[in-house]
Amino acid sequence: MNFLLRFSRAVDWLNGQIGKYVIWLILASTVISGVNAVIRKVFNVSSNAYLEVQWYLFAASFLIAAGYTLLNQEHVKIDVILSRLSKRGQIWVDIIGFSLFLTPVCLAILWYGIPFFLQGYRSGEMSNNAGGLIRWPIYAMIPLGFSLLMLQGWSELIKRIAFLQGRIGDPTQKREEKTAEEELAESIRRLAESNAKG
Repeated sequence: MNFLLRFSRAVDWLNGQIGKYVIWLILASTVISGVNAVIRKVFNVSSNAYLEVQWYLFAASFLIAAGYTLLNQEHVKIDVILSRLSKRGQIWVDIIGFSLFLTPVCLAILWYGIPFFLQGYRSGEMSNNAGGLIRWPIYAMIPLGFSLLMLQGWSELIKRIAFLQGRIGDPTQKREEKTAEEELAESIRRLAESNAKG
């Protein structure tokens, strides 16, 4: 079990690091959207590439951050039912969910998603829109995102089992840390301050 707990901590660290930085993709998507709107209105010029890169960045942030979201217990749960169960009952619901639902769904998506990505990569598939982008980078987000989600599911499963064995504290307690949004705002503030000084 010690090896599995070390694996769990490594997965938690990986998804935690990814979550800290993936929010920049949303900021980039927002900035590109704003700049595209201004250029379109002021200069009457636009490109489908601008629209598609926004979608790519948003989709990438959503897929890549799924594991981070699970790590921070922000996925939707049926609290009306769970709140009526004891803590051990809630943990067993999680164990069943991670084992019988999350893992098989992730494996099925990987089974179909990896060949889908490889086919797009080999063919160099392009968007059907004039001036559109190549598609394989966003196709790559499907196996990447679901791999990270499945790993985090396994990490959560390990923690639930370890909790039932009395090896660790309650893994469902939310940690008091800064959110990714708060860290992004702090990073932007520090960047602005360093630019003002320099």
